[in-house]
Amino acid sequence: MSDPALPFARAAAAGALPPAPPPAGGPDRGEGTRRGFALLAAAGLLWGTSGPAGQSLQAAGVTVLAVACYRLLFAGAVIGGCLALAGRLRRLPRTRGVAVRLLVNGLLHAVFQCCYFASLTQLPVGLATLVKIGSVPVFVAAGICLAARRAPQARLALSVLLAVAGLALLIGFPATAAGAGEIALGMALALGAGLTFAVMTLLNRSPVAGLDPLSNAGLGLLIGGVLLLPAGLAAGMAVPLEPAPAALLVYLGLVPTVFAYLAYFGGVSRASDAGAAVGTLAEPLTAALLSMALLGEEMTAIGAVGGVLLAASMGTDYAAGVRDRRRRRRRRKAA
Repeated sequence: MSDPALPFARAAAAGALPPAPPPAGGPDRGEGTRRGFALLAAAGLLWGTSGPAGQSLQAAGVTVLAVACYRLLFAGAVIGGCLALAGRLRRLPRTRGVAVRLLVNGLLHAVFQCCYFASLTQLPVGLATLVKIGSVPVFVAAGICLAARRAPQARLALSVLLAVAGLALLIGFPATAAGAGEIALGMALALGAGLTFAVMTLLNRSPVAGLDPLSNAGLGLLIGGVLLLPAGLAAGMAVPLEPAPAALLVYLGLVPTVFAYLAYFGGVSRASDAGAAVGTLAEPLTAALLSMALLGEEMTAIGAVGGVLLAASMGTDYAAGVRDRRRRRRRRKAA
């Protein structure tokens, strides 16, 4: 599961979103950047395992709503508990702005989880994850350009065009025996997850005084689980009394959620913008490889081209940004 502050959302906004804080200066700057790179890569890899884990739980008989609800509640309770032990919840302002932001984020988390895990019932895990992740830059870019009432910059337009072409190839050439109706429903759900994530990204562009990112994420997850609980109970929250499903639930809540969030927040303040892109690319790549290795899923050659185009769209703006900053540094040195 991704976070609304994921670095590729900054790329989609072509500089409109706040940049990642620069790596700390001093003699250990290179070491800190490498550590940040490793943490973000780990976060992306961990996030990528959530799809196969969720699909395996559903195959064991756990409902979509139960998978989403258990994940949100478990991860939110663990992160919230850690924040409480550290005394950070006591320092959280009791303001209307904080309450509204957490409530809205909780609702969006619940919708996001439901859409994504429901898409896995219709589509291969790798395909659903690629569509979910690849659609976000398009939605974010469209939202920012519409709000600003301006056309996108050239490099943003290129990123969006690559993403749209990649999505079209993935949607048109999935390696699945599902019927056209199932494919259409699965794609709609995956795109719905991407749209929900984009809304979270746009919403959280404006910080709320006193609400730090980890508290925002952890409490948002917990609130999302609580909001989803009545629907989950109505649909059935039963889990087979076997070791494998129970272990998968704990894994889903802990590893690709709690550990991934901690790795992400530990790395985002250290890594360069180019290194931050790894977290984005690692998630769908991990999901695709695991689904092929463990679940026997396949992808057509044309669909694979679509996946490559999506990856290229996510990296285009980063590469351009890194090149621009290097040029500015060279100019300053020359002056």
